[in-house]
Amino acid sequence: MGSAAGKQGEDAAPVWRLLAFDDLRVYELYEVLRLRSQVFVVEQQCLFQDMDGADRQAMHLLGVQHGELQAYARCFEAGVKFPEASFGRVLTRQSARGGGLGHALITQAIAAISQVWGPQPIRIGAQLQLTHFYAQHGFVDTGTHYLEDGIPHLEMLRPG
Repeated sequence: MGSAAGKQGEDAAPVWRLLAFDDLRVYELYEVLRLRSQVFVVEQQCLFQDMDGADRQAMHLLGVQHGELQAYARCFEAGVKFPEASFGRVLTRQSARGGGLGHALITQAIAAISQVWGPQPIRIGAQLQLTHFYAQHGFVDTGTHYLEDGIPHLEMLRPG
């Protein structure tokens, strides 16, 4: 997941970076935590402990466009969050939504897991409202539904 150079104009493609926790620069970590707080705490009005201790075990996927963090997900090897590999804390900046960046992020997250740990099944805990979104990437509802931080979720699995 090296840097993918994009045009510097209005249509510039995001530059994707996949980093271990210890490789994040201080300003990158700050931007990640700031954007996660903006999306999950402020926008979704969800009070929860975002810094859950799992960040050190994750590979962090950052999508930077126009010099600003626009998309993010953290990826885990099998056995950390689920028996299968997984990703979570998936988000795009509000001003960047609606143009396909979320789909690009999921494609990059799947590729990152395959690149780092090899092709394999991926299990996620998805917000119920995003079932169709993830289904477009091969994820299927496993039938496990639950409430997390007041938001309906379900487990979804993408076969390997």
